[in-house]
Amino acid sequence: MKAPIKVAVTGAAGQIGYSLLPRIASGSVFGPDQPVELRLIEIPNALKPLEGVVMELNDCSFPLLSNIVATADLDEGFSGANWALLVGSVPRKAGMERKDLLGINGKIFISQGAAIAKNAASDVRVVVVGNPCNTNCLIAMNNGRDVPSDRWFAMTRLDENRAKSQLATKAGVHSTAVSNVAIWGNHSSTLYPDFENAKINGKPVTSVITDTQWLENDFIKSVQLRGAAIIEARGLSSAKSAAHGVVDTVRSIIEPTAAGDFHSVALCSDGSYGIEAGLITSFPVRSNGSKLEIVQGLPLSDFSKGKIEATVNELKQEREMVKELIPA
Repeated sequence: MKAPIKVAVTGAAGQIGYSLLPRIASGSVFGPDQPVELRLIEIPNALKPLEGVVMELNDCSFPLLSNIVATADLDEGFSGANWALLVGSVPRKAGMERKDLLGINGKIFISQGAAIAKNAASDVRVVVVGNPCNTNCLIAMNNGRDVPSDRWFAMTRLDENRAKSQLATKAGVHSTAVSNVAIWGNHSSTLYPDFENAKINGKPVTSVITDTQWLENDFIKSVQLRGAAIIEARGLSSAKSAAHGVVDTVRSIIEPTAAGDFHSVALCSDGSYGIEAGLITSFPVRSNGSKLEIVQGLPLSDFSKGKIEATVNELKQEREMVKELIPA
């Protein structure tokens, strides 16, 4: 039996955490032969409901779950962590501007980034889920600079999954027939789901779905606004699909990408495609099982370039809003 890996999860008593933790404990994320120790982190006021989550995890008797640590102390929670899944954040409320949300959550990610750098294992990798996840990741990364910049990620795999579902429905095929879907930019209403490089059963999407008006308008909007549509329909956020997006994100990092395909994750830009280095930006990526690389050389039309520029500009604006939270 392998030695357990330590997986820290913030916001562990929240909706996404509640859906995500059984997936980790059951082996769906790190594999059926990899024991895990869960280090569950919550704010002090949520420690009581976290107790109930721990009870349920214990009652499941997961063979791979070696230990659970539940805490409100960041140093304890991130101690020795091989993975840090930063799920918890303050949700946007009525009357709250995006700048307000960035300011409130930014302070949370200052302390989390510093605690990860101070306490986590030398091989730690970090996935930020709490929104606005790109800029929260930027803040955490810059306050945890002892952790290399290529270990920090923000989740746009949920958007990729949403885009695949929309394309599959339109084409009348199963979602597994859709590949090579790149999400560019920010996990927000400006993100760009790149249909021009996507494929359905190995054929360009544009040759299978010839409704250009739908692709350039309804499709993009449906992916950008899917989260809001789910909230309107069920009165709650998309916790289950977000948790599944976390699972897919981690697996797409640690498992080799299928030949010819790629996935989407936000990471620290190296200047590829002319996107400013240092921004946490969603790109098409491939993994060799240990390291991610940005897919190079994808053809981009003027339409795509305009959409990418718009979402990257939003990331720059967000960075400006939180510049006092990023050390020089």
